[in-house]
Amino acid sequence: MTTIAPHPGIDPSLVLVDEKLPGGDYWHGIIKRGNTLRITDLAGSHGVALVCYNADNPIERLNIADTAKIQFNAFLKQGMVMYSDMGRILCSITTDTSGSHDLICGCSNAASNAAKYGDASLRNSRNNFLKALGKRGLTRKDLMPNVNLFNRVAVSPDGDLQYDRTCEKAGSYIDLRAEMNVLAIVSNCPHVLHPSTEYNPQPIQLTIWKSPASKADDVCRTANPEVVRGFINTDALFVQD
Repeated sequence: MTTIAPHPGIDPSLVLVDEKLPGGDYWHGIIKRGNTLRITDLAGSHGVALVCYNADNPIERLNIADTAKIQFNAFLKQGMVMYSDMGRILCSITTDTSGSHDLICGCSNAASNAAKYGDASLRNSRNNFLKALGKRGLTRKDLMPNVNLFNRVAVSPDGDLQYDRTCEKAGSYIDLRAEMNVLAIVSNCPHVLHPSTEYNPQPIQLTIWKSPASKADDVCRTANPEVVRGFINTDALFVQD
């Protein structure tokens, strides 16, 4: 397997966490406001599922529907944000070399693994999320639809979905700057529509680093009036810090 350097553009002295996550495994951690989580596809990922929460009040969590409709796009990319269900901003995508992250398809589960691989016991993202939530004092009712990183699904005029493998590139990475204290849960299991019938998820790198403060002309903060309001609502949580 080709070795990929996961830290281009990051001063090593600013790195706080740097972990490799094997295929099929999961990770959960808190990214403090202003720090950035970089997720690097080391070897051509079959899919990486992500959910996020307000770490200080987990009743507030990622809202996939609002994230898509407010930004008029079902696929995330650099310059876009992830909205919470309270109209605030969880994360900004400050850098993205993949160019597409799916908001449509949800995550794998035991039934989808049985149908595709003939083995319901293989690790899946739904169960990974539930295990991580349990370790954070949360339950099944706290799980919501996820983002699928490094994935694109083509939607035909009649609504059929076709997995597009052009985003499956070793070395791709996405930087998620936390705009509040964010609890992130990452599941490194194949996308539910990935065409391979061999269960072979690849490792990814998770790097948290002290990223620079956003500037007045930050594209994520100024993309449109809706996102400006989202940041006003978010920043109001921290005016007394």
